[in-house]
Amino acid sequence: MTIALQCSCGHLQGTLEPRDAYARVVCYCRDCQAYARLLGREDVLDACGGSDIVAMQPAGLRFTAGADRLTCLSLSPRGPLRWHSACCNTPLANTARDPRLPYAGVLVACITADPSATDRAFGPARVAVNTGSATRAVRPTRRHTAAAVCRIGAGVLLAKLRHRHRDTPFFIAGTSRPVVEPRIVARAEREAATPADHG
Repeated sequence: MTIALQCSCGHLQGTLEPRDAYARVVCYCRDCQAYARLLGREDVLDACGGSDIVAMQPAGLRFTAGADRLTCLSLSPRGPLRWHSACCNTPLANTARDPRLPYAGVLVACITADPSATDRAFGPARVAVNTGSATRAVRPTRRHTAAAVCRIGAGVLLAKLRHRHRDTPFFIAGTSRPVVEPRIVARAEREAATPADHG
């Protein structure tokens, strides 16, 4: 059974395939926090500044409506692509710049299922990464983090071996070109949105 996602205003909609998920993590890095601030969407962060993310194969994500509202930015010329809706600035997913790396970090904030259904589909949020940048104290989850890193690495490798990296909604088929040109955030704008390191 697929899990629905959509932007806050409902124009952009899609589905996720739980079997294509690698792991679920909460990321407290300063870049994820800056991204939410740049979009004016700090509401997607938890009380400690974390972004709840499902790491998965891009092949497991489909946009079913409003794909023309999909856009992206990057915090630096070589940084990951951060995808969001143009209509209401809902953060959707983060991907590598190279589609040969089959990874998409989909934000749980755009999943429409209730929390219990999300937990059943992707597991509970037990992994905390980059905790040194959290806005409040967060206990590191070293054992869970190590296991999640292994699952993500194994999942990425298996997806590449199966050539599933070629199936992605974020890049033009058969090319390394994103479906929309990313906006590169100016350094001053990025620095203004980046929180102080609380570590």
